[in-house]
Amino acid sequence: MAEQFFPEVDAPIAYAGIDSTDPLTFRWYDADRKIAGRRMADHLRFAVAYWHSFNWTGFDVFGAGALPRPWLYDTADPMAAAHRKMDVAFEFLAKLGAPFFCFHDRDLAPEGTDFAESCSRLDEMADAAATHMETTGVELLWGTANLFTHPRYAAGAATNPDPEVFAYAAAQVRHCLEVTHRLGGANYVMWGGREGYETLLNTDLRRELDQMGRFLHLVVDHKHRIGFEGPILLEPKPYEPTKHQYDFDVAAVYAFLQRYDLTDDVKVNIEVNHAELSGHDFAHEVDYASAVGILGSVDANAGDDRLGWDVDRFPASVTDHVLALHAIVQAGGFTTGGFNFDAKLRRQSVDRMDLFHAHIGAMDTLAHALVIAVAMLDDGALEDVRVQRYHGWDGELGQAILDDGCSLEDLYGHVLAGNEVDAPVSGRQEALERVVARYIDQARHVGP
Repeated sequence: MAEQFFPEVDAPIAYAGIDSTDPLTFRWYDADRKIAGRRMADHLRFAVAYWHSFNWTGFDVFGAGALPRPWLYDTADPMAAAHRKMDVAFEFLAKLGAPFFCFHDRDLAPEGTDFAESCSRLDEMADAAATHMETTGVELLWGTANLFTHPRYAAGAATNPDPEVFAYAAAQVRHCLEVTHRLGGANYVMWGGREGYETLLNTDLRRELDQMGRFLHLVVDHKHRIGFEGPILLEPKPYEPTKHQYDFDVAAVYAFLQRYDLTDDVKVNIEVNHAELSGHDFAHEVDYASAVGILGSVDANAGDDRLGWDVDRFPASVTDHVLALHAIVQAGGFTTGGFNFDAKLRRQSVDRMDLFHAHIGAMDTLAHALVIAVAMLDDGALEDVRVQRYHGWDGELGQAILDDGCSLEDLYGHVLAGNEVDAPVSGRQEALERVVARYIDQARHVGP
């Protein structure tokens, strides 16, 4: 039996209720609890990010890694280190009780001296992952290719000015997509980490967007060719590492998908911190994606109000997630997607058990938010007010406008005939904020 990296945990983390003081228990996340017709686990579909949890040393731009990740420091045999890392990852996944994980190809296997060796290494590690998955019951939420770390991608992958780089990226995605399919992945993510520009002085925007559209069509065509049934997910982000990224936010992605006729096969993977960087609330991005039918999955993390970059904190604020959960459940919930913790420990959290504390706390945060959101939906706390606010559009005038039953001239005549606007009705924002606060308070006192 392989040496355990987390010997302090000898069984999957259990639900113990809100009065529990044991840090290695869930206070809100009760996986089998039925809520709004589904198991809590099926609503939330939690996944652990292979990269931040097992592939990050804690380095930042000012200092080297500080976290105990011995497989990342032992470079004598990179494949032996990759196998050791995978043993640790699945030990953690099984003990945490998370049903899914997510990966980049270069997380599972180190890049080789050439493309063929890189593919061979990934295939070896995919076979090892399949064995671990069968043993633990953990499934794959999504896979993706790392098209941003290597210097060849300094000017982007699909949007690169060199077609040889485009071809290399396409080959890398083809192989990673097939590995994802082989492992039963529910989705495949395209994160365009460098699909953008630093300056317009040397950038042909139209050309690069056309290249990106062509790249996505190649991926979609291959998805159908191999019988991969999950959606392709684009992950919006406004900037960092580039000055401007083409997948700025959900609205920009939707416009792109419409322009290149990709709305049937491509949806969005919304990251909380990316939403904040684009100037939106997380709930706004979820609501927008739901409204236009492209909500796929979520990368759960949090930013920092005083830091304007992607800090990837674990989610800790229930209030920040209630409205997003409200929108997700109201839209019917996840189908293939879920909540992937694309989050990393703080650099000073050097105890290996901090990885458990971070995930347990984040899972409880979202489970707590889910309980509140479902209670509000069951009571119609927000929806009844929304329906009443727009009730005029269900009348004769509203329907005539929406159904193309009148012209601008008709509306001119309608107003000229004396149909003046009555006094505006209150939007009741402050009252509704108190309604949400009341449900949050009730959940704290009543519990799940």
